[in-house]
Amino acid sequence: MPRNARVDVGGEIYHVINRANGRLQIFDKDADYELFEQLLLDTKELFDMRILAYELMPNHWHLVLHPKNDGDLGAFMHRLSNAHTRKVHALTNTNGSGHLYQGRYKSFLVDSENYLLAVIKYIERNALRAKLVRNCEDWQWGGAWRRIYGTPEQKKFLDKIPTELPNDYIKWVNTADKVDDLKMIRTSVNKSIPYGRDKWVDKMVLKYHLESTLKSPGRPKKGSI
Repeated sequence: MPRNARVDVGGEIYHVINRANGRLQIFDKDADYELFEQLLLDTKELFDMRILAYELMPNHWHLVLHPKNDGDLGAFMHRLSNAHTRKVHALTNTNGSGHLYQGRYKSFLVDSENYLLAVIKYIERNALRAKLVRNCEDWQWGGAWRRIYGTPEQKKFLDKIPTELPNDYIKWVNTADKVDDLKMIRTSVNKSIPYGRDKWVDKMVLKYHLESTLKSPGRPKKGSI
């Protein structure tokens, strides 16, 4: 089956995901998470990449990226994934043992404002939904912890979001996702569909020559995020 077209255009916002090969764990201890965060920071500085949100989970991770130039997303992800794979194999003496990741990363265009906020909330609630912590900000390896507990230097890891986070961010991010929001975002991930307004999704499909059979996961109901 042919792969869907990969959009790599500056100025757009992307939800990016990758998983460990065989869904095995990538991160077993704090040092594993710290290594990836350092590589993420190094690669961010190298490509001047804007990171709007992220969450590292034991066997996968999520990023929300806002590249400035055409081609930056692919170059950033290639460098990050390769550097991480080489480091892990070197540290575990597993060079030549196979792939660390299940395959190439997945990326999905995200509409602005409410849709972007829905994706950020979805990502920053991952550890809570997995029952790894009681509150989102307790998971050290994600955006919620950096926003709440990070030092001024650590907070620079995250870039300014093109819309405002809710004033009651802590309450908002710790409030359960609406079922419709979860369904639509997961549909976006599973079917490689841009996430946003119906007209915006149609525009993206035409603009970037995506498969014409792609359908929008729908519009969040009023007050759903």
